[in-house]
Formats: sequence, structure tokens, C-alpha cells
Amino acid sequence: MQPLTEPRLQAVIYLRVSTKEQAERGGGEGYSIPAQREACLRQASLLNADVVDEFVDAGESAKTAARPQLQRLLGFLKTDRVQYVIVHKVDRLARSRADDVQINIAIRASGATLVSCTENIDDTPSGSLVHGIMSSIAEFYSKNLATEVIKGSVQKAKAGGTPSKVPTGYLNVRTWEDGKGKPTRTVEIDPDRGPLMAWAFEAYATGEWSLRTLLAELTNRGLTTLPSEKMPSKPLVLSNLNRLLRNPYYRGIVTYRGVQYAGNHLPLVSPEVWQRVQDVLTSANVAGDKHKVHAHYLTGSLFCGDRGERMIVSMATGRRGTLYPYFICVGRQKRRTECQQRAVLIETAEILVEDHYLTVQPSGAAAAQITEALSELLGMQRAQADGERLAQERRMRQLLDKRMKLLDAYYEGALPKDLMKTEQTRIAAEIDAAQSRLDALSVGFDKIDGNLRKAMSLASDWHAAYLAAAPAIRRQLNQGIFKKVFLHEDGRISSQLAEPFSTLLSAEVKHIAAVPKELRSAGGPEDWIDCAWRELSAVWAAHGVETTNPPDDDRREGLRVNVLVGAEGLEPPTDAL
Repeated sequence: MQPLTEPRLQAVIYLRVSTKEQAERGGGEGYSIPAQREACLRQASLLNADVVDEFVDAGESAKTAARPQLQRLLGFLKTDRVQYVIVHKVDRLARSRADDVQINIAIRASGATLVSCTENIDDTPSGSLVHGIMSSIAEFYSKNLATEVIKGSVQKAKAGGTPSKVPTGYLNVRTWEDGKGKPTRTVEIDPDRGPLMAWAFEAYATGEWSLRTLLAELTNRGLTTLPSEKMPSKPLVLSNLNRLLRNPYYRGIVTYRGVQYAGNHLPLVSPEVWQRVQDVLTSANVAGDKHKVHAHYLTGSLFCGDRGERMIVSMATGRRGTLYPYFICVGRQKRRTECQQRAVLIETAEILVEDHYLTVQPSGAAAAQITEALSELLGMQRAQADGERLAQERRMRQLLDKRMKLLDAYYEGALPKDLMKTEQTRIAAEIDAAQSRLDALSVGFDKIDGNLRKAMSLASDWHAAYLAAAPAIRRQLNQGIFKKVFLHEDGRISSQLAEPFSTLLSAEVKHIAAVPKELRSAGGPEDWIDCAWRELSAVWAAHGVETTNPPDDDRREGLRVNVLVGAEGLEPPTDAL
């Protein structure tokens, strides 16, 4: 007679790791799928049970029960009867006390028993106590780990580091010293995507691009997202581009948990360009922002002489279907103003602007005279700049100290988040203003003098250079030399010069340059201003305006600012009219 054998029981095993790296790692008890599987199979053998199925969540967090293989396991228990559910440790199943309770209720309802390879969690009172303790420890570990990660990330952000994935245009880089040890994580500019993102900011800041046209151009230039293990690279979409242009990371600011910090990474754009982009984004009606079908190198520079509105290209169709390109005031075309100026053929506008270049450049002798006078004035500015630099550096230190105190107050709970963000934005704006002023002051006066002489040497060749230039270069010349070019009804062209030419070619500068060199050498700045006043008085007198009073302090300062900074032309004094 054959001896009776004990019937074999049935079991399923559940395996989980939090990261893909753990899932692919071969060794390390409890830290890889193979190590957990081996332990669970040994436990099944001790229980005299056959493993009929296994459920593996590789790279899934236990913070939530919404894991695909866990849910598949619970569904399996409803239809197939097994005696055991085996895990390596309780924390593989859940790291939330509430989830642990719900999962164990489902296991018991199916008639199965939960078994841990490393913990005694049977149905005895002591086993239930151990189970509860281990479940609570798992929950504590998970929450404490999250807190420590956040704390470490905050410290990293406060030190200027980047605690998260960088946006398009940058790369998260890990390096190992001597090829081993703990890696150092740094941020570098993506050599392929970085220049494209920098160009995107510069282009959009001009106001000449819509988001859609900018996105099309970036896609044409080859800009794509950075590929990952789960997602290949692909072109940006409109919402993604809008979000990137809003990201202060590109101007050197790290944002973590709603708080901004000065980053250690290299910015791709200056604070001024970034702010202009924000202003354009805020004011733009993205939904109605349409592509400019008819592009011309004068668009963006040419304005209506009647109403001051921008002039745009309009294509008129003749009786025989011939297209005639015109410039027309956008206010008149859209009927939002009472502009009466008629449309002008593009060819006519081009010739008028070409001729206008002859009127905005001084003769070679006058340019040399202006250059000499302004070079001497630059020498006077050195001392003033040194004093202002010290003041701005002191202001910068005070603002940085305020920002650190603000963050300390926020982390200590003495400041609500909304007030902290408001104050942080205000201080950041003041820091930007101080830094911009310091940047301006840091430019060497020798370099300024050199640039001045280069600019004046170009001033005598504008007309010839413009005639020989291709359309793209003409567009750059127009935008670099003029703020606005006005086309009037009678065919006249007038303009507002951009800096530095509004200063270099202003009447006041020319009259300053006319002061005799002997007086410039012998006298001080005040003598210069008195001479300039006499020169200007002569100009105003030629227009029927007599000036008998000497310049007062305000008028004297206005003349100095006009010469040294480049303000608009001075009007005759009201007391002389």
C-alpha cells in the first residue's frame, strides 16, 4: 500500500522595485527582482506550495495602490483560489497604512494568506502586531524619505543647483571622478538646442514673430525635445514653446516649490531680453496672432506720417488681375483710426527711404569733430561712473541680503507663500535693475571710445552701404539706426534715430563739438555748457526765438544729460518765448 502524500498548495508571488535600475540589477538581496523572486520561491517551497503565477511591478512606487500588476493580482484572487500570497517584505506590497489595510482585506476575502519572506506576520495576535508595526514603519520611511528629498532639493536650489530636469536647451550631466564613486550632477548648455532657444528669445523679443511662425521656424531649424528612455525626440508643440518662453530658468533663475533662487547655470538670455519676451507674451493675442504673409524689409520700421500707426504690406489687384504691392497704414486698413493717408507703392517707399539716408549722416569733418568732443566728454564720465558703481554694488549687497532674509522667514513659517512670492518678484526686479546698471558701468571706457569712433566712421557711409545691401541687411540697418521711419502724404520721410545715433547726430552734440578746442582744454564742464547754450541760443534766434537769460541749474543739467546720455533734442526755454 502506497503512503499518502500531503496535497500540494498553490501560491502567487508579488515582486516590486521602485526604479528601472533596480529592476535590471542582478544582485543585492531585496533590491532587485531576481533577488526577491529567489526568496519568494524558497518560501513557497517551505510552505509546500507551488507558485502558479507571479506579478511584477518594475519601476513602480508603493505610495499608491494604483499599480498595474498589483491590480491584476487582486483581480486574479477574485477568480482563482490560492492559499498564499507571498512577498519579500511588507513594504513591497504597500507603503501606506491605509493601502495595506485595503489590500489585506482583499487577500483575506479571497481565502488566501499573506506571507512575508523576512517578517513573521501570521494570523496570531503577535503576528498581527508585527504586521501593523512593519506597515507603519514602511509608511514612516516613505514619508520621511520624501521629506528628506525635499529638504535636500531645497538646499540644492538655495545653493544655486538644479534639483529637477532642465528645460530644452540644457543638459543634466553626471560625471564620475576617476570613473567611480558618487557622481557629480551638473548642468550644461545643450550644444544643439541651446543656441536655438537663445535665438528664439531674441527673435520673439522683437515683436515681429507670432508663436506659430516662431515655432515653424524653430522646427525648420531642427529644434526637438530631448529624447528619453520612454519618449523619442520630437518637434515642440505650441503650448510647450509658450511654457518654455515663460520659464525664468533661461535667464539664470531656478524655481523650486514656487520659490525662485539665483542659479549657478549659465543663462541663455539676458534679464532684459527675457522681460521683453514676457511683455510680448502678455500683450499678444495668441489666438488671433496671424502669420505675416507679405514680408518686406521695411515692415516694422515704416510708420504712417499722419497717425503714427505701423504701415503694412497690402496687395491690390488690378482690373486684369495684376497684383500691386502697397504700403498702407494699419489703422486705416482696419478702420480703427481716421487716417486719410493713401497707400504708397512699395517701390516708391523704397526709393524715399534710400534718399532719406543722405539726410541723416554728417560730413566727414563734422563726424570727426563730434567724435573728438564726445571722447573728451567720456573722460569726464569716468569719475561719475566709478562713484555710481560703488553705490550700485552696495545696493546689490543689500538686496541679496533682503532676499535671503525673506527666504529664511518663509521657511520658518513667519511669511505666507503669496506674500513671499510678491516680495520675491519685487526684489528680483530691483536686483535686475541694479545688475543691468552694473553691467552698463562695467564696460570699459576705452571700449566705449573705440565703439564711438567705429560708429562715427560708419555714419559717413550709410547711404552707399544701404544701396549696396541685400534686403535682409537693409532690414537690420533700418532697425539698428532708426526707432521709427515716418512716411508722409506728400512723400516726405522723417525719422526718429535709435541710440547711439540719436545722440551722435543731434543738433546739440554738433553745437557742443563747435566749442573752440582751446576753451575745451582750458575750461571745465560748466564752461562747455555755457558755450553750448550760446550756440543753441543762436539756433533758436534764427527761428525767431530770443533767449536773454542764462541757463538755470535745471536747464544746465538738461543740456548735460542731453549731451552725455542722449536724450531727445532740447526745446527753447519757455521763459524766452
